[in-house]
Amino acid sequence: MSNSSSSISQFLLLPFADTRELQLLYFWLFLGIYLSALLGNGLIIITIACDHHLHTPMYFFLLNLSVLDLGCISTTVPKAMANSLWDTRAISYTGCVAQLYFFLFLIITEYYLLTVMAYDRYIAICHPLHYGTLLGSRACVHMGAAAWGGGFLHAVLHMANTFSLPLCHGNAVDQFFCEIPQILKLSCSDAYLREIAVIVVGACLSCGCFVFIVVSYVQIFRAVLTIPSQQGQHKAFSTCLPHLAVVSLFFSTAVFANLKPSSISSLFLELALAFLYSVFPPTVNPLIYSMRNQELKDAMWKLITGCF
Repeated sequence: MSNSSSSISQFLLLPFADTRELQLLYFWLFLGIYLSALLGNGLIIITIACDHHLHTPMYFFLLNLSVLDLGCISTTVPKAMANSLWDTRAISYTGCVAQLYFFLFLIITEYYLLTVMAYDRYIAICHPLHYGTLLGSRACVHMGAAAWGGGFLHAVLHMANTFSLPLCHGNAVDQFFCEIPQILKLSCSDAYLREIAVIVVGACLSCGCFVFIVVSYVQIFRAVLTIPSQQGQHKAFSTCLPHLAVVSLFFSTAVFANLKPSSISSLFLELALAFLYSVFPPTVNPLIYSMRNQELKDAMWKLITGCF
């Protein structure tokens, strides 16, 4: 690491507002969003863990998704809330490294997990007779571990490249949390090619996962449309549409945030897009999964009424 980067003891994050009143307003707004995400994802985790009827591959992966969503929003929002409350922009160098690593680790793992969940729905609907064989408890654990392990290794690779770069352009990060594109903007112009290569490799892997998900759902819809009864079609759709909605939300926000034209870039737009892909999905995913899943709703209601 160069002298310029090693001398940086903290970074300055982008505030949501310039006035004290608006900062406090954003604090309460983020507090409400964060508590909603904690409640929704926490309820799903506890429900699946406590109800033995939900100890199936689909709900095992959903439990993992809720854990990842909780981790993602807990990595970014609490620090943004604290900065708004205490009227500061600072985050320590170590804090920035930790925040960037855990956010990358969790978001990449979630992407891999969504791919695994697409495979789960494909086997359940297209090859139901082989579901128990192909997705036994050991296979589910192995696929879940592969998603977590892939996210861990990918994040380590990004971190090793990003924070080994010399930083020549100050310490002001144009975002409300630390993320790779903003850190790269601070690096010397000729020093970030290694990280670009890592990003290209990651993009290729992402495209592969995306193609796999699309092909899986093409096969799923073809299989569902051959089901003779309307009730059977509705039941099949009710198990895969929530996952498809979550995947669509994940992809649309991430792609638009990273591939938007530079001509329409602004600090407000950067903040809004970062909010969409880092805060919005973990908050609404529990709603998406519980709205159309009667089995999960019944289990949640049973858990809530049993506690009172």
